[in-house]
Amino acid sequence: MARKYQVGLIAFAISLLLDVVTKYLVNERLTYADRIPVIEGFFYLTHVRNTGAAFGLFRDAPVALRLSFFIGVAIIAIGIIIQFFRQLAPGDRLSALALGLILGGAIGNLLDRIRFGEVVDFLHFILWGGYEWPDFNLADSWIVVGVGLLVLELLASEGEERAAVDSGGTENS
Repeated sequence: MARKYQVGLIAFAISLLLDVVTKYLVNERLTYADRIPVIEGFFYLTHVRNTGAAFGLFRDAPVALRLSFFIGVAIIAIGIIIQFFRQLAPGDRLSALALGLILGGAIGNLLDRIRFGEVVDFLHFILWGGYEWPDFNLADSWIVVGVGLLVLELLASEGEERAAVDSGGTENS
């Protein structure tokens, strides 16, 4: 099995498993009123449901339309992620890791939408000046980390290409 498949499948399996288990624990052990301090004044465990997308976008749309839209977008995104994964070079472990994380996060939130019609969120941060970041979950975190890794890899590979062109004596435009 190519290294990219090993890395991608492990990242996918671990990210999805951790997302599903943490959401299960939140559902079983926390009420909607709970706000458990992990780091007082900064980080709390909560139990909220997000009917919308990031930052609650589209939460007021009609239920059938909202669910159809989010489930459809998730299925399309999953297809695109799998297609990108197939196109990776056999040894491209960093991109495989990133896509595995993104896929695990996308499927984790998709499962919530199918089961509950909304996403379970439970990580709550209070930032400087008392600003409260909207609650999120591990699936959201995996997606952000995966996208961040892809961006870093893109920037690094672009830097390598520019360095190769510069060392060859040609100028950049």
